[in-house]
Amino acid sequence: LHRIINDREMRDAIILIFANKQDLPEAMKPHEIQEKLGLTRIRDRNWYVQPSCATTGDGLYEGLTWLTSNHKL
Repeated sequence: LHRIINDREMRDAIILIFANKQDLPEAMKPHEIQEKLGLTRIRDRNWYVQPSCATTGDGLYEGLTWLTSNHKL
């Protein structure tokens, strides 16, 4: 992840990560994913971890709404 976002062509990209499988008790919570991926160290761009469940669609709309609201043209 860090190699990708440090690529010169990705310098203006924002980051949306879906924390999928939130319907399962053993799923990592969004704050755990933030810690594991070191997202809190990323200060030069917007990022967001959206809890989701792909089988029910929970969180997908919210994540895409965040993406469209934060995307710069």
